[in-house]
Amino acid sequence: MGLPSKGDNRLLDFKTQERYYTKIVERYMTFCSDAGERDELLRRFASLSFSSSNDTSSRSMPKSVKPSSPKQDDSKALSDVLSALRKLREGIVASKRTDDFAIQAYLFCIRLTILVKHPESYHPAILHLLRRIHPVHSMTTVELNEVTSYLVLDTACRRNNLGEAFALRHQYRLKDSKVNALLDALTHDNYIEFKRLRQRVDGHRAKLLEYAEEPVRKHLLKCFSRTYLSVDLSFLETCADSSWARLTAEDGVGWELDGSKVVIRKVKAR
Repeated sequence: MGLPSKGDNRLLDFKTQERYYTKIVERYMTFCSDAGERDELLRRFASLSFSSSNDTSSRSMPKSVKPSSPKQDDSKALSDVLSALRKLREGIVASKRTDDFAIQAYLFCIRLTILVKHPESYHPAILHLLRRIHPVHSMTTVELNEVTSYLVLDTACRRNNLGEAFALRHQYRLKDSKVNALLDALTHDNYIEFKRLRQRVDGHRAKLLEYAEEPVRKHLLKCFSRTYLSVDLSFLETCADSSWARLTAEDGVGWELDGSKVVIRKVKAR
């Protein structure tokens, strides 16, 4: 099945769209069942990357070269699903379809592509669902709140635009205490509260929060640097949600470890 934008018109037919969607779901369920346990499925999602550079390199790979590792097989299977979803979305847009099926297909696409952190798929899908489909064929209140919360959190976390996130929350009249608390934590760069709330949201929202985790945590470390002369190692590791080894290797902190104390600044002798 080709892309409608490339001249393949088969997906303009509603029945063909529905059969194609069924095949996509079946392929995705096979991917999930192959993973077995929930933790393994989450590990596979976390290990996969779908950046533009990766997509380009995989397309340019000679046909004679076949994936050999399980990770490459996982990536290929999910890439095929994402590619098929793009074709289906194009068919729905080109056919101007706005019904329950269109909503169902777009929700499936948004949820899946958030889990694999592929904003090139979920962001335009969210906008089309809210701006084109919903005004003509309304989603349920639960569905609308779900999609709106994704848009607000993506705007705040990935796009780092808190002002627009607050405006979107007001525009769509989103009433969600967890989203409100998360926006408040991000506004105040409160990593402790951010970490606590991250553990209380569902997997899709947690994925969106990952975009903001590093900058908020780095702000926490800057606060330690400006505020303390020394702190207990256990206190620092708990607050930063990271081990001393990771703080030095990945975050590049230049502090000194003295037993169970971390010396952040030394008082200069007069």
